[in-house]
Amino acid sequence: MVAADDLEWRFSGSGGPGGQHANTANTRVELRLDVAAARSLGPRQRARLLERLGPLVRVVASDERSQLRNRELARARLAERLAAALRVEPVRRPTRPTLASRERRLTDKRRRAERKEGRRPPEDG
Repeated sequence: MVAADDLEWRFSGSGGPGGQHANTANTRVELRLDVAAARSLGPRQRARLLERLGPLVRVVASDERSQLRNRELARARLAERLAAALRVEPVRRPTRPTLASRERRLTDKRRRAERKEGRRPPEDG
């Protein structure tokens, strides 16, 4: 979807477990996409992403101890965010309830009323 040239990668030390390895390896991955400057996006895609996500989309992954695995996670998270922002929701056209559904609703309503009526103690009168 997005060309590799449009992505900006940054690496830094990640907190958490890992012992001496965590202190020396830059396993935390930050992946950035400048939406306004991305050449691989069409005009409609760019407009929709700018409207929904803003001019810069940033994803961070530091879950794993491996930089390669964190790169894969960051790429997948970016793809998810872009796909969700580009998704077009279908327009809901309101419809009228059918005659059968109205009759079912009224029948159920009558049954409920009768059931509750039956729970009441008889009136002395």
